[in-house]
Amino acid sequence: MRGVIIMGSSRSDGDTAAVVKKLEESTSFYVIDLNEYNFSYYDYQHGNLQDAYLPLMKRIIENYDLLVYATPVYWYTMSGIMKVFFDRITDLLDEENELGRQLRGKKMAAVSCSKSAEPREAFWFPFIETARYLGMEYTGSFHARLLKHSIPETEMVRIDHFAAQLKSAIMNSPKVK
Repeated sequence: MRGVIIMGSSRSDGDTAAVVKKLEESTSFYVIDLNEYNFSYYDYQHGNLQDAYLPLMKRIIENYDLLVYATPVYWYTMSGIMKVFFDRITDLLDEENELGRQLRGKKMAAVSCSKSAEPREAFWFPFIETARYLGMEYTGSFHARLLKHSIPETEMVRIDHFAAQLKSAIMNSPKVK
């Protein structure tokens, strides 16, 4: 089993990227920066099915068993690009059912970062409930608190601990045994 970190932030080189880089080093998971893909908002008419979203999701679904979503906390919720990415999951339910069904049994986790303390429990709700709705196993959440655009040593240790939790989730999967 393999893991992927899907980063959605306004900046590809900001605080979230620093946390993702540390998590990548600790897990060897592949990183996908959503800023590198051109996809648009969910469209009830499905006029955007030719953009980069469905090919990206196909690649993710076919190659990874643990999806880790990484986002800064913007106005008490996930970033805009991450929200658009989540909204487009509807395409997997409306237009690409077979592809969407392949999410069942996969695992999901979420990472956030900000200069503030842990976000309220409601922040994690979209991740937890999306995993449940899609038949995925939610393996946990992690929030990194950054100070002056750097990751404090205590947070580095916590990221390593979360990385170990993610690797354990992969190793303890029935697909590996």
